[in-house]
Amino acid sequence: QVQLVESGGGLVQAGGSLRLSCAASGRTSSSYAMGWFRQAPGKEREVVADINWSGGSTYYADSVKGRCTISRDNAKNTVYLQMTSQMHKDTAVYYCAVRRGPRSIVTSTSDPATAYDNWGQGTQVTVSS
Repeated sequence: QVQLVESGGGLVQAGGSLRLSCAASGRTSSSYAMGWFRQAPGKEREVVADINWSGGSTYYADSVKGRCTISRDNAKNTVYLQMTSQMHKDTAVYYCAVRRGPRSIVTSTSDPATAYDNWGQGTQVTVSS
């Protein structure tokens, strides 16, 4: 129904900035709540940020709060993740996905990923020390 493609990953030095993009194609006539996740080597996939359909409500994981900004341009069917002050621990494959469940799942103790589908293929972010 909806296909997502992440881009913008790459190598960034510690303290640097990077902007990831998530472009949606397919059935994009409707706006969707979206989320960014990341998965580091040997780690579980974790939520980074979430944004509602309009962009007026956002959520950030504690680990990135203050260093990341999620935004969207619905006219371009694109969601962005602006990352600043990057740290080595931010190294991971970053994924975007469509949220099908309520925002409350994201902040619950259950796996936030269960509220999402239509996962993109991911984009690698590597932060050098």
